[in-house]
Amino acid sequence: MEAVLYYLVYGLTWILSLLPLRIMYIVSDFIYLLLYYFPSYRRKITAENLKNSFPEKNEKELKCIEKKFYHHLADLFIEDFKLIHMSSAQLEKRCVFTNTEIIHKLFDENRDVAAIMGHYGNWEWLVTLPMHSKYKFISIYKPIQNKLFDRFMNNVRTRYGMHTTPMSHIIKQIINDRNNNIRTFSSFISDQSPVKEDIKYRMPFLNQDTPVYLGAEKIALKYDMAVVFINVQKVKRGYYTATIELLFDHTKGLPEHLITETHVKRLEEIIREKPEYWLWSHRRWKHKRQVENE
Repeated sequence: MEAVLYYLVYGLTWILSLLPLRIMYIVSDFIYLLLYYFPSYRRKITAENLKNSFPEKNEKELKCIEKKFYHHLADLFIEDFKLIHMSSAQLEKRCVFTNTEIIHKLFDENRDVAAIMGHYGNWEWLVTLPMHSKYKFISIYKPIQNKLFDRFMNNVRTRYGMHTTPMSHIIKQIINDRNNNIRTFSSFISDQSPVKEDIKYRMPFLNQDTPVYLGAEKIALKYDMAVVFINVQKVKRGYYTATIELLFDHTKGLPEHLITETHVKRLEEIIREKPEYWLWSHRRWKHKRQVENE
């Protein structure tokens, strides 16, 4: 049944993605109605996340952010489908990288890099980053349970030279590349919700006590990697910028949790400026502290 569903969805999205984006955005407007009104998608979770994150905002302000978010979420579906046929030239025009001289400098210094980003803007459109440097770019991901959809997403992400590695394999991958004198640029999505058993550290994030992953920090410290943050901003519908921000040139000897606290706070700053572009439907705060201690 999963295979049938996969090939049905893939066939429809393959055909849909042949259309120009301006036409696909008409479809996005329809998808918005489905996501927001009927049957709707995680409306209760989104509303609760927004209310807890912005207690200073009134109901009207929160509703405005919520509707803008669902419009953006619908656009994300369309934009990710479009990757099936989008050329590298089209994608580079629509997702412009800035401050890439930081990457060139770190590569010339023979440094490995840990790049951190959040589910903000359109993180999937960063797949052309390998075209801007000699680094081996590795996208670290959480495998999708449906193996066919997982393979589909990996095929899309690797079209432009990106390599994909599950989080459980990243250390082995880095060691192998270092042994072969290959400089790596490994990108981490920082705002995933850790499984209950993996929660080792919490910190304030968007007005809430939040469990955070320490994986990027541990790997960066272990191998003295430089740490950068990729700041993705939506300029307008179908157009983004991705700015490389250097957080730490060297990480060896840094205090515990400093790297994590720095990139989490940076993401929060960005979200507070334009909250509608973050993934509010994600169950980010499902593991409460008091539940863990019962």
